[in-house]
Amino acid sequence: MSSSSLRYGSRQLYYEGRPQPATSGKTFETVDPATGQAIATIDQASHADVDAAINSAQAAFRAWSATPPMARARILLKAVALLRERNDDIATAETYDTGKAFSETSCVDVVTGADVLEYFANMVAGGGLNGETVQLRDDAWVYTRKEALGVCAGIGAWNYPIQIALWKSAPCLAAGNTMVYKPSEFTPLHGETLAKIYTEAGVPPGVFNIVQGAGDVGAYLTSHPGIAKVSFTGQVSTGQKVAGSAAGNMKYVTMELGGKSPCVVLPDADVDAAVDGAMMANFYSTGQVCTNGTRVFVPEAMLPAFEQRVLEKIAHVRAGPLFDPATNFGPLVSKVHYEKVVSYIKHGIETDKAKLLAGGVGQPKGVPSDATNGFWIEPTVFTNCTDDMRIVREEIFGPVMSILPYKTVEEAVARANDTPLGLAAGVFTKDLNAAHKVVQQLQAGITWINTWGESPAEMSVGGWKSSGVGVENGRRGLEAWVRNKSTLVDMSGQVATVFSKL
Repeated sequence: MSSSSLRYGSRQLYYEGRPQPATSGKTFETVDPATGQAIATIDQASHADVDAAINSAQAAFRAWSATPPMARARILLKAVALLRERNDDIATAETYDTGKAFSETSCVDVVTGADVLEYFANMVAGGGLNGETVQLRDDAWVYTRKEALGVCAGIGAWNYPIQIALWKSAPCLAAGNTMVYKPSEFTPLHGETLAKIYTEAGVPPGVFNIVQGAGDVGAYLTSHPGIAKVSFTGQVSTGQKVAGSAAGNMKYVTMELGGKSPCVVLPDADVDAAVDGAMMANFYSTGQVCTNGTRVFVPEAMLPAFEQRVLEKIAHVRAGPLFDPATNFGPLVSKVHYEKVVSYIKHGIETDKAKLLAGGVGQPKGVPSDATNGFWIEPTVFTNCTDDMRIVREEIFGPVMSILPYKTVEEAVARANDTPLGLAAGVFTKDLNAAHKVVQQLQAGITWINTWGESPAEMSVGGWKSSGVGVENGRRGLEAWVRNKSTLVDMSGQVATVFSKL
């Protein structure tokens, strides 16, 4: 198939402020998950291309880092306006690239990414990069400066492409750094789009650059000696390798990795509200969210009522044409991921012997007749699960809920924490005092009470244990992109020295 016959044609790399052809001579295809059909060809970066992008970023760093924060903020706010102006066009591309319903991409993906860019632009304009001053004594004081790191690498994930690119680039650029960003090879369309928007807004050439490719391109980028920091979003095993490589070269890192998050329903919780939370925590974005609450702990006495309401409400998870406003459930992102999720569901049925309450390995009702070759899977619920089941222990990253009955709250908390992961957790209850007490005991970096999933720009988010290092967003999110310099000023005219009387 020629590139001219594809919906989005061909996409190139982006550095020095413009699209650039790859020197590798290689391309790869990105596929519409709803139909399994290719929608664009993407240039694949060679090592020389990555070098060129890093060189471009290095050349731009000195001037960009010296640009006053207020001036940087004005440029970034122009990019915010362009993102919002083109929301629907960008969201349309995200729907074709990710398989997510337009009702989601148009209201969440671009919107929340633009919110984060606006938040950090305003933060640096308002003095967010100011240091501290400490008076030591009458004639001596200390001041600190927050200085940009240099050229930073961003590695994106496929589930929220444009949002993640903005979550990483917004604080990076606002703090005065430059960035070379590699989108996931499964969802690469947004890369050139975002780079062009930054350029149109006035971001100088070389400040934000795009390289495309798979893991080998990412590995070369993150291990490059010209990179000062690596910000990675993805699975735990890959993140561990990236973090290990970065640490060995004394690079700064932010790692946002996977989870197997507990959703704890307390005995006094409203069943309807708790089921709504569990549905959101498992089936939004077809379950392809790292913070999903896939382990739902329910009191034994509540289990029958909880199961009944799940069966009633799962009917409102609607597959269908992705641009139909009524559709809220799309396909999985790729064939390889579809096969992974199917294998977990089969293992839950055949090996774990979990009780299948709903779903399975078939296609959901409502799949359009022209999309039956896509990567669709039913929203699936297992119940009466036990902690030793594979579907309970391992991250599936698909629409698969596991309901686990418990006897006491203390037991539920202990079981919820019995995992090497610690990304997110949530509690549903009418008793806010009880909610705070339970949340304080849960070993996770992102927690919710009587809700699930919202991560506003003002909220710092990051995992504990094997789920990550550092945070994104919030005031602490900016600190991850600067380094501290402390200076002691002595005005006494006397140099303190142990040798002064020798």
